[in-house]
Amino acid sequence: MTIKVGDQLPEAKFRVMSEEGPQVKTTEDIFKGKKVAVFAVPGAYTGTCHKMHLPSIFLNAYAIKDKGVDTIAIVSVNDAFVMGAWKRDTDLRNEATFLADGNAEFTKAIGMELDASGNGLGIRSHRYSMLVEDGVVKTLNLEPNPGKVEVSGGDTLLEQL
Repeated sequence: MTIKVGDQLPEAKFRVMSEEGPQVKTTEDIFKGKKVAVFAVPGAYTGTCHKMHLPSIFLNAYAIKDKGVDTIAIVSVNDAFVMGAWKRDTDLRNEATFLADGNAEFTKAIGMELDASGNGLGIRSHRYSMLVEDGVVKTLNLEPNPGKVEVSGGDTLLEQL
């Protein structure tokens, strides 16, 4: 079952790279009492994710936070080391938290898994954005084509705030 507006996020664990190495963060750690803009991508460093989706987020990051968003979270079914390197290479102003969902635990729990094994990528996440307040989904923008950023980018979510 795919998550929808009004649903509570399920409990899941992410890995976040820190100076001490990968740290576990739960959905409660990330979302409890906060307004969070979540952007999910199929894969770190992949063409559309790296060249289109992330720039749309970072170009709008200040404006998104000015609208009361506490955290901008980037989620991908990648390991913490890859997500840490991707943050280092793209998030020059430290505007986002990069959440590694290496085993697709969160992605599967919300029904957003994408079988990209035909392209040698295994199980990934659909491309989407959502606004979550205190763990409850307020806005959800599921991209119909994972190779495009038409409804899931930072500009779209900004307009919805």
